[in-house]
Amino acid sequence: MKISIGNDHAGVDYKAAITAHLEKRGHQVENHGTNTEVSVDYPDFIHPVAHDVETMLADLGIIICGSGNGAAMTANKHQKVRAALCWSKEIVALARQHNNANILSLPARYLSLPQAIQMVDTFLETDFEGGRHENRVQKIACS
Repeated sequence: MKISIGNDHAGVDYKAAITAHLEKRGHQVENHGTNTEVSVDYPDFIHPVAHDVETMLADLGIIICGSGNGAAMTANKHQKVRAALCWSKEIVALARQHNNANILSLPARYLSLPQAIQMVDTFLETDFEGGRHENRVQKIACS
């Protein structure tokens, strides 16, 4: 699977660990994030991930910032993106099952690294249920 990943200065360590974890599991990772803790503007690193997902250059995306909010808001400006800000494995599973989330937004300042990796695994391993949720998901985009 091809995963696009992006982060700001708050997510550098998380991005590195998640990328290594994904590559170890055989996934291809496209890195759009910063590699330093020097303050940056998160949209510069999140829009490329959303573009990859929206244009199907990547199967899924992972974005990381301090709270996860700014990253999710930025990604969700793209019409074919459904970025979910998640803080537990259970929320991740529901975001995939019920909302067909295609980008996972992680709040680096509020998760441990082991939690974040478990959430990434849940994101990749959980399928969209479709059915009654399909009609709702089709109503999300404005276009």
